[in-house]
Amino acid sequence: MTVSLEVAEGVGTLRLDRPPMNALDIATQDRLKELAEEATRRDDVRAVVIYGGERVFAAGADIKEMQNMDHAGMVRRARALQDSFTAVARIPKPVVAAITGYALGGGCELALCADFRIAADNAKLGQPEILLGLIPGAGGTQRLPRLVGPSRAKDLVFTGRQVKADEALTIGLVDRVVPAAEVYEQAHAWAAKLAQGPAIALRAAKESVDTGLETDIDTGLAVERNWFAGLFATEDRERGMRSFVEEGPGKAKFL
Repeated sequence: MTVSLEVAEGVGTLRLDRPPMNALDIATQDRLKELAEEATRRDDVRAVVIYGGERVFAAGADIKEMQNMDHAGMVRRARALQDSFTAVARIPKPVVAAITGYALGGGCELALCADFRIAADNAKLGQPEILLGLIPGAGGTQRLPRLVGPSRAKDLVFTGRQVKADEALTIGLVDRVVPAAEVYEQAHAWAAKLAQGPAIALRAAKESVDTGLETDIDTGLAVERNWFAGLFATEDRERGMRSFVEEGPGKAKFL
């Protein structure tokens, strides 16, 4: 399998495994969607790490496969391509990308689907599709400007240049840069910590933030308001408030 889902301690690792560069061919895209949906359904998965291995995250789409597609073929495929990445973005649980080596094209777009990105100090990210006479097709023109702003996104998309880890951190494309040997360990630790948290409240927080970024503020506030009130019906809210009153802040156990 080119993608696997391994679960331990509440953390599901979506592991890309298509040597040598984890090129995202159609089979890998479809498998990614399938496993993202599985991670969404499974109660034992409370947070997710996306990982491509020690050497590379994902160097992009399979260009040889794409070269043989005509306009009609890509019209039929483009929606499925986007849907595979959207399935990752809509996992209603905390998701962190553990980025080693290259995260280019579709690889960068996959990292953009995470809530948090931890990169190796030797990582390189970018959207080089313009160098093929194309534009990003798996969400890059939409998720990238929402993350780093339109001007910086246009710089990356227009030029196709690769961004080293330190610049990626500066512009907000990644959230943390660590030694390459520590990327997965730190990503798993981030996910494991959140896996201990209140699952429904985390889902509410993620949906509220993401919806607010995609719509007007009044709609976003309505989503926030409805979730905020709804959480008063959960056991986690009762447990959290009781612990706060009896033991002080930050001591509630939600599992």
